Amino acid sequence: MRKSFLFSGILFFILSFSAWAQDRLIIPDTVLINGDTLLMLGDSILVEEPVKEIFWKTGGNYNLNIQQVTLSNWAAGGASSFALNSGISLFANYKKDSKVWDTQLTINLGFNRQSDRQFETRKTNDNFVFVSNYGRQLSEVMYLTTQLDARTQLLEGFKYSRPAGSEVDVRTKISDLLSPGYLQSSTGLNYRKTYEDKSRISVILSPFTGRFTIVMNDSLSNVGAFGVMPGEHVRAEAGMSFAVGIVDVKLMENVSWKADLNLFSNYESFGNMVVNLNSIIRLKVNKFISTRIETALIYDEEVFIRQDDGTSKQAVQFQNLINFGISLDF
Repeated sequence: MRKSFLFSGILFFILSFSAWAQDRLIIPDTVLINGDTLLMLGDSILVEEPVKEIFWKTGGNYNLNIQQVTLSNWAAGGASSFALNSGISLFANYKKDSKVWDTQLTINLGFNRQSDRQFETRKTNDNFVFVSNYGRQLSEVMYLTTQLDARTQLLEGFKYSRPAGSEVDVRTKISDLLSPGYLQSSTGLNYRKTYEDKSRISVILSPFTGRFTIVMNDSLSNVGAFGVMPGEHVRAEAGMSFAVGIVDVKLMENVSWKADLNLFSNYESFGNMVVNLNSIIRLKVNKFISTRIETALIYDEEVFIRQDDGTSKQAVQFQNLINFGISLDF
């Protein structure tokens, strides 16, 4: 009996001390110093560290897709081939008070190699796109924005054909680095809105737009390619532009859509549009693997596309890629 009373007393003392200690931990003292209220725990002052504001957001995506076909004594016929397509997309976005500055760089490069043709390795994808816009906020969703848009390619481009009666392919150079290159600068009103799921839409209407077509390759410049005067390297235009950007729109679970549309009309021939459309639908399998459906559409009345019969004419340029492979976000 005495042992029971002793055990109960010790248990009651431990519980009382624990409750007393816990009360001291969760009920700190307060001290008033120069009008500021500070919390104290014993002889220590509890100071909350201020939350550091983050003005820059940076990141990107790298994708790599490889396809290989090897045939040997294959009764059904065919040819061995190897295809590679790779791309990187980087962004740096800044927001502080009423100022925003968004910058994005996209580079893609792809090749196809087939063993049974004369020019075995041929380019399938090649583009360089840099877009940067700086804006000042006018209202909750309206900004006054200046945008710089630069586009070109990295390597030489060729048109492959086989003349009538010939068994040999020939190739003709039709493009090169900065041939063409497009530089467009515009200032106008920008409607932009970010939604709860972090998707974003941006619409820019600019009545003040300068567009420069650059052809640095002498052989292309001498024939007046891409609308420049023969022998000249730059063609300058003034006009109006309309740009739409859609970022990270979720079409369904693990499926997102990103697109940008740029329209430009020269004041000298107002109504004739230069069209640049890029769209990427991404189906994410896991952290490292995804399927990408990439579509590009371009129309420029000053660009004449060489046909198989040797003639050249205005035409809609269309590119579609379906890639499955490695995709890394960072």
